[in-house]
Amino acid sequence: MDYSSFPRHDVLCIDMRSFYASVEAVKLELDPMKDLLAVVGDPSRSGSIVLAASPALKEKYGISNVSRFFELPKDPNIHIVPAHMADYLEVSVEITRLINQYAPKEAIHQYSVDEVWVTLNGLGRLFGDAREIARQIKQDILESFGITCSIGIGDNKFLAKVVMDLHAKKVGIAECRYEDVEEKLWPFPVEKIWGIGNRMKKNLNRMGIITLGQLARFDLNHLKKRFGIMGEQLYWHAWGVDLSPVYGDFVKHEQKGFRHGIALLRDYTKDDVAVCILDLCEEVCRRARTAGKTGKTIHLGIAYSKETGGGFSRSRSISIPTNVTMDVYHVCMQLFHEFYDGHSNIRHVYVTLDNLYEKAETQLNLFENRSKKTDIGYVMDAIRDKYGATAILRASSYTDAGVTIDRSKKIGGHHA
Repeated sequence: MDYSSFPRHDVLCIDMRSFYASVEAVKLELDPMKDLLAVVGDPSRSGSIVLAASPALKEKYGISNVSRFFELPKDPNIHIVPAHMADYLEVSVEITRLINQYAPKEAIHQYSVDEVWVTLNGLGRLFGDAREIARQIKQDILESFGITCSIGIGDNKFLAKVVMDLHAKKVGIAECRYEDVEEKLWPFPVEKIWGIGNRMKKNLNRMGIITLGQLARFDLNHLKKRFGIMGEQLYWHAWGVDLSPVYGDFVKHEQKGFRHGIALLRDYTKDDVAVCILDLCEEVCRRARTAGKTGKTIHLGIAYSKETGGGFSRSRSISIPTNVTMDVYHVCMQLFHEFYDGHSNIRHVYVTLDNLYEKAETQLNLFENRSKKTDIGYVMDAIRDKYGATAILRASSYTDAGVTIDRSKKIGGHHA
């Protein structure tokens, strides 16, 4: 591969090790790397998810971030703490401010609460080369917050991210340039590469593609024919090529849809789930109304409990864009009755409204007076904005199957 025509940047990908667990460990004056600690969404519920585990807990017991509370070993040395999302967001903001001392805001792309890309082009005269700046940032974060981070360095975001995932998590700081791709990345199985999920892994494996190197050597036209634009991206990523922007306003982005979901703490039956779906539709439509948007495509996702596995994800488009809760709910229930298997217990539900339009663009339906239904939604929103999220609720939200009251006490689905 001739890389001479591709841009070369100095990009860092910085990942906070076991971020939630590390923040909690520091608060308790524990060693984030050596002590056993688990962050649980809601310790009062045995089915609650383990959101984070300290590196020592992961190593000793193989605890992952998708374990349930009741699956934790009965070890008195394990510190069990509830999630405090407000604290994690606050620390994340402060870490970004620290990074901003090295690079301008337009060079910082916050990928998630615990991961960030930083472009260092032109900063060598001030702080040294990319590896030296990475070392300084890593030390500053440790001294200021007590948190260990892993840092990948690459010519673009993809290389920085992947070398961080595959190498830096073991050694602290790792670097991969175009010329290093064959040696450092190609031997790994495709499922270890960022952006390749389990379904894509199975598709690639069926084509005889097991490693990233095999993907790089595969025929590009065949990949494009099989996977479309995604196939082309897979091919170029296998060669370490990524043309995504490294400067810009990465905070502002156009809303492409409104999604709300929940991992249920007990098995829901087909009778229970209707209430849960209504609560999710209410929140999705509230967000759409707040943004002045309506949508034509409604998506319902259902995952069954571990005993049966499986589930479904289906969407349906309607003729007139809407942000009316009951419109979205009725479509979701149509999808549910069509695709639910009739007997499996349910553990995860999500609702999405997309294919968005500005509210002013919505067509008038001359055969139905929709204004009253729409007005009710805006009135309920106004009451909640003024008096709180639970100031006015549908009666069904007060039943055991309702999820709104519990969710209102949380940030991102977890306790603040």
